[in-house]
Amino acid sequence: MTPAARISAAITVLDQILSGSPAEQALLRWSRASRFAGSGDRAALRDLVFGALRRRDSLAALGGALSGRGLMIGHARQAGLSLDAIFTGIGHDPAPLSPSKAAHTPPVTLPDDLPDWLRADWTAALGDRSGAVALAMTERAPVWLRVNLARTDPARAAAALQADGIATEPAPGFPTALRVTGNDRAVARSQAYRDGLVELQDLSPQQACARLPLAPGMRVLDYCAGGGGKALALGSRQQGLTITAHDAQPARMADLPARAARAGLRIDVATRPRGPFDLVVADVPCSGSGTWRRAPDAKWRLDAAQLDRLRATQAQILDQVAPLVGPGGHLAYMTCSVLTVENDAQIDGFLARNLGFQSVDRQLWTPLDEGDGFFLGLLRRV
Repeated sequence: MTPAARISAAITVLDQILSGSPAEQALLRWSRASRFAGSGDRAALRDLVFGALRRRDSLAALGGALSGRGLMIGHARQAGLSLDAIFTGIGHDPAPLSPSKAAHTPPVTLPDDLPDWLRADWTAALGDRSGAVALAMTERAPVWLRVNLARTDPARAAAALQADGIATEPAPGFPTALRVTGNDRAVARSQAYRDGLVELQDLSPQQACARLPLAPGMRVLDYCAGGGGKALALGSRQQGLTITAHDAQPARMADLPARAARAGLRIDVATRPRGPFDLVVADVPCSGSGTWRRAPDAKWRLDAAQLDRLRATQAQILDQVAPLVGPGGHLAYMTCSVLTVENDAQIDGFLARNLGFQSVDRQLWTPLDEGDGFFLGLLRRV
């Protein structure tokens, strides 16, 4: 496909997303209907679509319309591409611009690419960092790997990845996290990945797991386990743990036994975990506002009613897991959100309802710290 044909395809996919289709479904539907497209075309299309969603409102302002075509006109203008060379109407190229679209004058100040209804909460949570974090959310997220210390060390993991043509560099001050700097789409096919030397995991949850108290013999529960990334990270960091994984939708954990075996770990799966546990990790459902670089269409699908429902679920989960924490044990509340209403406010509310716990640690990471937005609230049962 030519660059112009890829932009034409992006227009089609973006129109479906703007009409309510999830981005992944729209991309998959296009791929199935376009068997002629190679892997490079699919990757380029994904980059165009996700890049446009990250900058939806500012590109719409540049392109003169909130539509797939408007976003791609805005993309071309922002990238300094020739509109006449792209919008030719020849072959698979998009149709030529009308005189009014060609003469469109963008506003001097572009929108900040945040939902209007959320801007006050965003600013309240991030203060003088709010603008910089919003801008960082318009960029593609880096790919981070976690070195599996149960199998290898950072130097050998990096060397194994390099042998597969994948360049990495360690996170400053946190060498067990490797940032992929070249050939990131080859990670899942690499021998290092298949041998369990590394796992795909963002930097900030790696750092959050590293702050948790661990010791041999501890009973650990990953309560909202999903694919089990936190359970695997904790097992990699400390030998001799007894780790149990639970999720309200057990199907999400279907791949966990195989992932654990590849990592050289044992993780038990339980539908009804029984305490007491020395550490309970609750990475709860949330807005995902910290991960909007990776799932930018979620930024525009979220609304106030959904956020309220998520906050109610978060409080409910905290109250559910509290009895599972043994005396002197810890409860780690985690979200991939940067919003105070999902983070500090939830911890404060829980402490007001549960006088037997005290706050030990709170930490908020943002994309300015190189990883995704992520929150850790660590509590201790007294």
